[in-house]
Amino acid sequence: MSGSYDPRTFQAPTFHDATPAFAAGSDTPRAYLERCLAVIAQREPVVQAFTIVNQDGARAAADESTRRWAAGRPLSPIDGMPIGIKDLLETKDMPTEMGCEAYRGNFPRRDNAAVSALRRAGAVVMGKTVTAELGGAHPGATTNPFDPARTPGGSSSGSAAAVGAGMVPATVGSQVGGSIIRPAAFCGNYALKPTQGGINRGERQTTSMSTHGIHAGSIEDVWVTSMEIVRHAGGDPGRRGLMGPYTTPGAVKPGRLIVLETEGWPDVDDPTRGAFAAVLEGLEKAGVTLLRRGDHAWIEALERAVANGRSLCGGITAWENHWGHRNLVDVAGDKVSARARATLEKAEAMTLDDYRTLLADRDAAQQRHATLAPLADACIMLSCPGPAPLWPGDRPGQPLAPRPTGDFVFNAPSSMLFAPAFTMPLMGVGGMPVGVQLMGQQHEDARITAMARWVMGAVAPVVA
Repeated sequence: MSGSYDPRTFQAPTFHDATPAFAAGSDTPRAYLERCLAVIAQREPVVQAFTIVNQDGARAAADESTRRWAAGRPLSPIDGMPIGIKDLLETKDMPTEMGCEAYRGNFPRRDNAAVSALRRAGAVVMGKTVTAELGGAHPGATTNPFDPARTPGGSSSGSAAAVGAGMVPATVGSQVGGSIIRPAAFCGNYALKPTQGGINRGERQTTSMSTHGIHAGSIEDVWVTSMEIVRHAGGDPGRRGLMGPYTTPGAVKPGRLIVLETEGWPDVDDPTRGAFAAVLEGLEKAGVTLLRRGDHAWIEALERAVANGRSLCGGITAWENHWGHRNLVDVAGDKVSARARATLEKAEAMTLDDYRTLLADRDAAQQRHATLAPLADACIMLSCPGPAPLWPGDRPGQPLAPRPTGDFVFNAPSSMLFAPAFTMPLMGVGGMPVGVQLMGQQHEDARITAMARWVMGAVAPVVA
């Protein structure tokens, strides 16, 4: 499968279209799980998406789900769905090691709020997926399911790769700068990065831009899984949570979309530019009006406001994490990567005034974004600068690569704006997935999901 991705023919596993057979008795959640486990057995030695697969626990949960479906009493539309959990989120039946040697063997024996909600909805929590160390930039062992020489992205590396490799229909990831949208785009997933606070983060509430989100093989599975978490756990404390119907919103055609060419656009390679241009042409042929910076001063103002998005997200997050990382380094410094220690050093060189300046810049950018609401239904942009980069690994004596899991330059805007973003597997460049994303106003998660559904039905995938 390496380097052979074609968005016109590739289909990741889905769950929503299996449930009618469960209800009819012609298939079962246990049989569905066994098919997932067979793919894991085949592909995991190379992809390395999981830190642990709890086969016994998953089979027991799938058997319980099978009995509920047979009795006509499923707990929810995702009852029986095998799902992977990013190894930053606590699970009562599996260790939570956060991709860090300092946490090797850490087993808190409690569920994160989202994990608890998934279990209450009947989902089969089958394993923990690899994360970059502490949700940062230092990569784990996971490889891209379409080319093992390339990164799957990060920090939700295993979550994206597990879906792209066909191991599971859905996984939970998280994002501070670009850790849901970018790996999803690199691995051919659909994914929603919700409005900030849209999904309860449980114990992962230490940073102001962190969000949970779902990777999946279909728009339907992304939305329904997200809403089942919210049904049982809500959003972050004090937040309204993800809003919209519990069923997947119907397709809605956008009248006008703003094409954002933000920081990083000058570095996009020609094949990716050409593929994106073809997607935009398809939208115009389907009757969508596209607006760019030259069409309105407010658009150019937003592009200027998010021009430092990458450094802003990095600076805010580094400051907010520095006390915890300092504690960890003081206690177990030899088990923390050089890359994480370098990030800590930069954070400790910041002052409170530096942090406050970044917060003010973020507030101003959010206000700029809000002014665009009357102009268009959403923004559209690349989800990543191009195909997943090659990653040979760190080399002794050589400088550390700053972004071994790829550049989050096109993901920083939605993170700093607290805005929902939905990535779609619309492009294949050089035999690798490249995503396209819609970004809406805060709390318009359902609206951009509906528009994503329309786009996927109206615009032909592009191969370059």
